[in-house]
Amino acid sequence: MTSFCCRSCGASGGRLILDLGDQPLANRLLTATELADPEPRFPLRLAVCESCWMLQITDLVPPADLFSDYLYFSSVSDALLRHSAEAVECHRTAFQLGPKSRVIEIASNDGYLLRNFVAAGIPCLGIEPAANIAKVAVERGVPTLCRFFGQELAVELATAGQQADLILANNVFAHVPDINGFVGGLATLLKPGGRAVLEFPYACELIEHVEFDTIYHEHVFYFTLTAVLPLMARHGLEVFEVQRLAIHGGSLRLSVARPGSHPIHPSVAALTAEEAGKGVDSLRYYDDFSRRVRGIRDDLVSLLRRLKAAGHSVAAYGASAKGSTLLNYYGLDETLIDFVADRSTAKQGRFTPGTHLPIVVPEALLERRPDYAVLLTWNFAEEILRQQQAYVAAGGRFIVPVPEVRIV
Repeated sequence: MTSFCCRSCGASGGRLILDLGDQPLANRLLTATELADPEPRFPLRLAVCESCWMLQITDLVPPADLFSDYLYFSSVSDALLRHSAEAVECHRTAFQLGPKSRVIEIASNDGYLLRNFVAAGIPCLGIEPAANIAKVAVERGVPTLCRFFGQELAVELATAGQQADLILANNVFAHVPDINGFVGGLATLLKPGGRAVLEFPYACELIEHVEFDTIYHEHVFYFTLTAVLPLMARHGLEVFEVQRLAIHGGSLRLSVARPGSHPIHPSVAALTAEEAGKGVDSLRYYDDFSRRVRGIRDDLVSLLRRLKAAGHSVAAYGASAKGSTLLNYYGLDETLIDFVADRSTAKQGRFTPGTHLPIVVPEALLERRPDYAVLLTWNFAEEILRQQQAYVAAGGRFIVPVPEVRIV
């Protein structure tokens, strides 16, 4: 790539891994009155830095356009609520948090996680840039600051005596274009013995399981431990523990702190060696990804066309960001899919970006009984299949599109 500049290390050598074409903003769901308006689209391309091996998209959309008003409420997912409650209990006991501790969560959404700390009497603060979502968190009793996080805000909070024993950053690390400012902010805001815990989808799962639909404009980065270690070191932090998580199709939970403040867990060396064995620090690891994505596209489109030709009805479940990437890249519009069901009341009554499919209540699957439903939120497949037992019992079938097309 002739114009590449790595947003992590600044190197100019990059290789294009996947081009998903021009895509609408994945979470910009449309109202009925907006359907006739011009819809902005932006290039969506994934590249890897040949110096630090950081995966990243090449074309940015300003964060204010993406996050100032947002329709993703974390509390909608029962699985995510359970995961968060379990994580809070783990952090509380492992780090001996109490009334004199301070917990800060970056991108705290509607307070779905911090409310567990509030209930335990542990002082906490959420930082959430979406005003509509921050308002909901405050109404639920979770102290929330409506700001974007970075070095500037970290200095403000630290100067005001609000350094943290624990900083949480769940599924936000990948969203930040100024990744160096973000990590520098972590270093500034941590108490000397404090730690930050970051969760994010794991790039090796993305590559190996062809999870291409997790690529959208909000996700600027796709992390491996190989790429994160030098980024942390650049700002005086080190990774002292790594955990593999099943959520979101495979994630990592990294614990970071100032060097020497916590013993290094064997998991760090183990995953570093595992990634080296896979060749994460070489182009050969990424070279076949685009071909495999096209293969899944051909399989799914062919299946849907055969089903429609045979007179079957097809819907979809989950008006998610990953669903937007898949629908638009595959060209799945009203000729192949009748509607999209979703549990979020904030999304119901709107239309999907680009493809303009109506978003309806989840009960529509049982009421309208499409023969098949494409499961766009495949990362919560177990939860959704449990919720939709009546639809399945009535003869409905789900189509899981990733990592291979299958009917369940």
